[in-house]
Amino acid sequence: MARASRANSEKPDRLLAADCVRMPTEHQQYSTRNQTQTIRDCAWRHGIRIVRTYSDGAKSGLVIGGRMALQQMIADVDSGVAEFSAILVYDVPRWGRFQDIDESAYDEYRCRKAGMQVAYCAELFENDGSPTSTIVKSVKRAMASEYSRELSVKVSRANAA
Repeated sequence: MARASRANSEKPDRLLAADCVRMPTEHQQYSTRNQTQTIRDCAWRHGIRIVRTYSDGAKSGLVIGGRMALQQMIADVDSGVAEFSAILVYDVPRWGRFQDIDESAYDEYRCRKAGMQVAYCAELFENDGSPTSTIVKSVKRAMASEYSRELSVKVSRANAA
């Protein structure tokens, strides 16, 4: 993640960011708390100030339809009303476990095209646009999508039994 730049020699301009969290089910209430702490730690290390939170509680990551906060974040970015220039997300699957992995890639691209930096705070790679980060994100998106498909099959089988 790029560090904030200095406006003058005394006081650095802090990069303003939004954090985006998702809690898959109401049974995982600790999830957003843990995501938020990791994101806040990342922001602190990089001199970033979080000015907005977009939180989808108890929402599946399979479709964007029920993700009102994610939709609002993208709308704010697209319309130019966002008062931040970076988006901090816990990890690639928190953005979404969309069955079409191009959907989350497209949404991230829209944000980047609007001038937003997107950082995945719990990932081991820097989301710097390099071929390596692009490949890693694609693999992680595919793994997240497949995990959801497998989980759905297991739940269906358990409910049928």
